[in-house]
Amino acid sequence: MEPLDRKHSLGLESWRALRILSEFVDGVETMSRYPDGVAVFGSARLKPAHPAYIQAEKCGKLLAEKGFTVITGGGPGIMEAANKGAKEAGGISVGLNIVLPMEQRPNPYQTVDIEFRYFFVRKVMFVKYARGFIIFPGGFGTMDELFEALTLIQTLKIVPFPVVLVGKAFWSGLIEWMKTTLRDEYETVSPADFDMFSITDSVEEAVQIVWDSHTGKRVAAPTLPRFATDEEERLSGDGTRGGPRHRRRGGESWHESAI
Repeated sequence: MEPLDRKHSLGLESWRALRILSEFVDGVETMSRYPDGVAVFGSARLKPAHPAYIQAEKCGKLLAEKGFTVITGGGPGIMEAANKGAKEAGGISVGLNIVLPMEQRPNPYQTVDIEFRYFFVRKVMFVKYARGFIIFPGGFGTMDELFEALTLIQTLKIVPFPVVLVGKAFWSGLIEWMKTTLRDEYETVSPADFDMFSITDSVEEAVQIVWDSHTGKRVAAPTLPRFATDEEERLSGDGTRGGPRHRRRGGESWHESAI
């Protein structure tokens, strides 16, 4: 017989899996009502007087005026600013809130709010329902969302959407390091990978880039391979592309086309 504490642990794991599933269900049921979303990311620590906060508030307003749903992490700082701009413009202002021991407090400018315990479930909701990412200065969480999007676009797992970095003074050092170290010295990324994102100081330009992509006037990540199934994948509800599936049969590897 297994020790009692081992059985108890397995029971907890089963309930944890159900709790994770419930978060996916709640997120999908809610977010599927708002298909034309643009996610706005940035630091929770920036105050209303900060120039980036003021820009993010304007960004939320401009996106709402174009009919986009504005999606943020629901917290203070840049998230609050974008939600505020969207709500005050009469738009849909979504907050995907995360339960944290510190720093995260829901801002009052959400017209739709969802609460998540798990970061990875929340991240799926950002990507699956986004038509674009607009990213302001931020910390590790902001970087996490940026590189998550770039990885999914680079590996062709999702239909590319525009990723726009706002604030050249903030982002230029990172971009320069990516070029000199990742691209040139170590060759761990390719020159074409830098076509996956744009950088600007203008909120108007950032919103226009997303709008042009949404209306078909601009192609996101133009140097990546294009597929006739892009729209099919977008409409499938799956949110991610397939590809060759790897299986092992009789000790030898073989490939099966994804369904």
